[in-house]
Amino acid sequence: MSCLKSGTLILLTLASATLASHADVKVPAIFSDHMVLQREQANPVWGLADPGEKVTVTIDTQSKTTTADANGNWKVKIDPLEVGGPYTLTVKGNNTLTFDDVLVGEVWICSGQSNMQWSLMNTNFGPLEIASANYPEIRLITVPMKGTQEPQFTFDGQWQVCSPQTVPEFSAVGYLFGQRLYNTLGVPIGLIDNAWGGSSVEGWIPPEKFDVDEYHANYLKDWQDRMANYTDADYQQELDKWLAAAAQWKANGSQGRAPRKPVDPRTDKHRPGNIYYGELLPTVGYGIRGVIWYQGESNAGRAYRYRTSFPLMIETWRELWDQGDFPFYWVQLADFRDETDQPGDSNWAELREAQTMTLDLPNTGQAVIIDVGEGRDIHPRNKQVVANRLAMLALTNDYGYDFAAESPVYESMEVKEDGKVLLTFDNIDQGLYTFDVNEPIGFSIAGEDQQFVWAKGKLVGKNQIEVWSDEVSEPVAVRYGWADNPVVNVQDRNGLPLTPFRTDDWVITTQDK
Repeated sequence: MSCLKSGTLILLTLASATLASHADVKVPAIFSDHMVLQREQANPVWGLADPGEKVTVTIDTQSKTTTADANGNWKVKIDPLEVGGPYTLTVKGNNTLTFDDVLVGEVWICSGQSNMQWSLMNTNFGPLEIASANYPEIRLITVPMKGTQEPQFTFDGQWQVCSPQTVPEFSAVGYLFGQRLYNTLGVPIGLIDNAWGGSSVEGWIPPEKFDVDEYHANYLKDWQDRMANYTDADYQQELDKWLAAAAQWKANGSQGRAPRKPVDPRTDKHRPGNIYYGELLPTVGYGIRGVIWYQGESNAGRAYRYRTSFPLMIETWRELWDQGDFPFYWVQLADFRDETDQPGDSNWAELREAQTMTLDLPNTGQAVIIDVGEGRDIHPRNKQVVANRLAMLALTNDYGYDFAAESPVYESMEVKEDGKVLLTFDNIDQGLYTFDVNEPIGFSIAGEDQQFVWAKGKLVGKNQIEVWSDEVSEPVAVRYGWADNPVVNVQDRNGLPLTPFRTDDWVITTQDK
């Protein structure tokens, strides 16, 4: 048994060691009234009990019985159920737990950092979205943010019926994605929101997986060395500095941004494994269809390493869940910060490239939103477009719908005798299109000197663009949308933007970090 496939067992064993007696059978909070079970598959139910205690799980006409092991761990799998409900699920040991209003449909995890955490009430048309959120067959559950190196068995939360009263603080992207699925599929939808604003991808990965390469091993060791002798006194020292700075800021008339309260690094969202142990693990194994993910901003400074970190996280989650290569769809970083007059380097562009490269994993998809960001705000308010593009990926890849859902991507380039470059693209539906003006905008071109200049462009047929610059007679590389906040306008005619790309493999700014 691998260390990952036994993740739930490790969790329960460590959790049981902290309890004087199980006496009452227990299950984690992911099982509660109003939950949604994933259709078309056997769904695990697990928990704690006295060692040797007989535990029976009953739902509909099914009854599954097992015996708690020496550490008090138990698990059963219930057979697939008919879509709909409501069902009642009971767990009986020395005591009986009863969960009512259980539905069967589609379950998705909504994860990442603040753009996934971003609440519905703070998004565009928030009041309208909230007022119209009367969907009793959509169910919502939020996992609280908890950073720890101690594996957690459960969390403080429960499933809620979607309504104008329960949805305002839920993930906007998650809810809007689920709403699109419900309106299309007509089956119950369960949404598990475990996003944590500002989190790094490393926090979501078990520490034992950091042996994947030297960089990640050193990254983990740096954290371990830092935390080895870190004490309450060390954190108090940081708090005292902050209190002094805050007092000075107030004395100066509260001008500018207030000093930020320090975070205890022992429970920090960047520490390897902290989110995995504290937030993810109590849900690992719960029956799901897939994951939608919106994260990367906090990893932009290590964009080159995201090429490894992000696929590692996806593969680790899939192994932990033991449900095969379940769908995993993410949002590529939007445009952000100031626009630039000249082509240049960009760690956000490098992070976007790492995200695109992760499409090499099976059953993955990327929602490109380079057209909906806000230069002044890292949190674009237009979450409807984000949710639409994620939902299109799910509907076409997982539910049998047939329409364009993937953004156009770079395929190949050909340098012609006249110094022009012919670019060919894939994932083209109705044909390439330029928004607002006729000329393609956002391309830069370089020769062997690696000095990029803006390029002129022209659409050529359905899936090709010709680019050139009078300043580069012998071009060898082309880039598109290669900036924090690029000015770009190429899309498919159905509105899906061209994926930012580069044709070169030259050293990038985050490669040596």
